[in-house]
Amino acid sequence: MSTWLPVAPCTPRDCVRGTTDRAGAMRAVLRLAAVLTLVAAGAALLPFGRRVPAAAVRRWCRWVVRAAGVRVRIAGRAAPSGGLLLVAPHVSWLDVPLLAAVRPARMVAKAEIRRWPVAGPLAARGGVLFLDRDRLRALPGTVDRIAGVLRAGGAVAAFPEGSTWCGRERGPFRRAVFQAALDARVPVQPVRIRYLGPRESPTTAAAFVGDDTLLRCVWRVVSARGLIAEVETCAPLPSGPHTDRRDLAYAARRAVGGPVAVVSTAGN
Repeated sequence: MSTWLPVAPCTPRDCVRGTTDRAGAMRAVLRLAAVLTLVAAGAALLPFGRRVPAAAVRRWCRWVVRAAGVRVRIAGRAAPSGGLLLVAPHVSWLDVPLLAAVRPARMVAKAEIRRWPVAGPLAARGGVLFLDRDRLRALPGTVDRIAGVLRAGGAVAAFPEGSTWCGRERGPFRRAVFQAALDARVPVQPVRIRYLGPRESPTTAAAFVGDDTLLRCVWRVVSARGLIAEVETCAPLPSGPHTDRRDLAYAARRAVGGPVAVVSTAGN
């Protein structure tokens, strides 16, 4: 295991609190069934991904989140067309469809996901760009692949913290992925995501941190009442004015809030 791997201090015991307002068990089961049905439908359409209109993908992503019982609010300017790197802090499994609701993109994910049952093969078929965090020597090749997608006019989405945080606390952005934007000369779209409870106060109910399991997190979300996901697209950052990836990562982190320090270990 590499010593530079990002690890958030957030744990389910210390950070995650479910909402006090809870949906009934039957409603939670129906929500879970709806989410699984939508995910299965999306998986069936993966071989035709390039033929599915982007607007339909965005609607499907919003339906997945809404099916889980979470209201979605999207604010800010529309994401630009052409090559684009979308970046956001990482809190929940919901972050993935929420980013795609802004603009469908190829995700950057840790290589361990490739080995997950069901999810791994689906992610590979969906064009996920896997990052092997245990092999620093493989990092430049991954950055080159990301830059290639960006040069071809595609969008790539990444969570540069490298780990999930609870939302109350946030980590610094690691800078490797920003090198791809600089190499491809495309803008970076910072996206701010936060989760609110029934009284519109910040909540950690949707957080997927530490040794929490995906099933437990999904059940906590579908069992909650009144969860809201707020998604704000900040002003795109052109890569040209920024001198290096550290500067670009700093600007992106500052745009979405939270710590702006950029980790300076090797491989970033």
